[in-house]
Amino acid sequence: MRLPAATLGMLLGLAAPCAIAADAKPVPDYVNETLSGDWGGRRADLYRQGIALEGVYRIDALRNTSGGLQRGGQPMIHLELKMAADLDKLWGWADTTAFFSLIGDYGSKLNADMTGSLLGVSNIEVPVSTQRLFHAWVQKDFADKQWALLAGLYPIDSEFMVMDAASVFVQPPYGALADLALTRGPSIFNNPAVGLRLKWTAADRSRYAQGAILDGVPGDPAHPRGTHIAFHRGDGIMSIAEIGYQPGEAGHVFEPTTPDVGVPVDPVTKAHELAADSFGKYAVGVWGYSAKADDLVDTDAAGKPLRRKSRGWYALAEQTLLSGSRIGAISAFYRVSASDGDSTAIRHTQNIGIRLKGPLPGLADDILGLAHTRAGLSDKFIQAQAAAGIAASSSERAWELTYRHQVNRWLAVQPVVQRFRHPGGDLARPKATVAGIRLDLAL
Repeated sequence: MRLPAATLGMLLGLAAPCAIAADAKPVPDYVNETLSGDWGGRRADLYRQGIALEGVYRIDALRNTSGGLQRGGQPMIHLELKMAADLDKLWGWADTTAFFSLIGDYGSKLNADMTGSLLGVSNIEVPVSTQRLFHAWVQKDFADKQWALLAGLYPIDSEFMVMDAASVFVQPPYGALADLALTRGPSIFNNPAVGLRLKWTAADRSRYAQGAILDGVPGDPAHPRGTHIAFHRGDGIMSIAEIGYQPGEAGHVFEPTTPDVGVPVDPVTKAHELAADSFGKYAVGVWGYSAKADDLVDTDAAGKPLRRKSRGWYALAEQTLLSGSRIGAISAFYRVSASDGDSTAIRHTQNIGIRLKGPLPGLADDILGLAHTRAGLSDKFIQAQAAAGIAASSSERAWELTYRHQVNRWLAVQPVVQRFRHPGGDLARPKATVAGIRLDLAL
């Protein structure tokens, strides 16, 4: 079965006629926080009726300046249109929400063509330029909103393994785990799978537990462009579970259990976010596939690769170390993960970083960040490389230094410099340097 990509206008056409009378709930400041504004009041009216809209336009103008595969680079573009719907207001479905997003990703394949890193250069680089439906799910809350069941197209990196303190960085391994990303098909950017997610949150929001099961191979590999929902024999199931502790959220019972999907929020929630201006989260998780993948080295008597189950685990911590000082808020994060190493190049990873928000007077929203990732390569990958005549390193390392300048409330400019040691795990490949700028516009 294939599902053609929808348009945001079609989604609105289905939802808007069912909207009930607007209430007095405060609305986001669309006029000042978005480029396109409030559309003559129509956007605020939709929000009151239960429909929140947002658009994001991102450009990464990066270049491989030395080392790697070759010098060069062209811009990459990411466009995302989002719609969150309160189905209680729209159709009378109590404690039920829906979320849709359409994405378009275009431009160069900088890492694939120029850098050659296993870790990646930009979190908006995709293998094939395309447009597709990225989120398309419905969530039902119950038991005083402490439990939430979600069903539909759902990328797991919107909720699992998330480190908010690391979100400023451009390199991919600060989102989805690098070892997990190289498996047979996790439901992450930019190719989601259909699945179910169940989440429990403590009454004071300080503790949570969540688990998800999804199609083991997102989309249709034979048709990499567009939106496709295809369940093939052998796909199997991908499962993931996480438990976490967020002491800073204790007492904020109004916080939603909905994934952090980036839609505009009302002033009450926004005031809480600005007042907190801090991070505090500790979590552990496990993941695995029911279907087996080819071993990188081991074969049977007929010379065919043995089949292995892919599985792994991770642990993370992020914490604000200093806030309210003249030098701004200092936060740090650390995440470690490991996989079986039988069918993927990366056996384990470590992410560590620090960020300073408000580094200079008058620049309270600017962020300065420095991060490092070490990817330990699996023994079997090293053996496979040796068999191909390539001298493989035991690890690949990547650094990133970035500064995000908030020009106004809807435009951010972010210079970035990256450095890679042994990109692709190849000892003969020279160290690579990537530099450039990211532009973010809230539409």
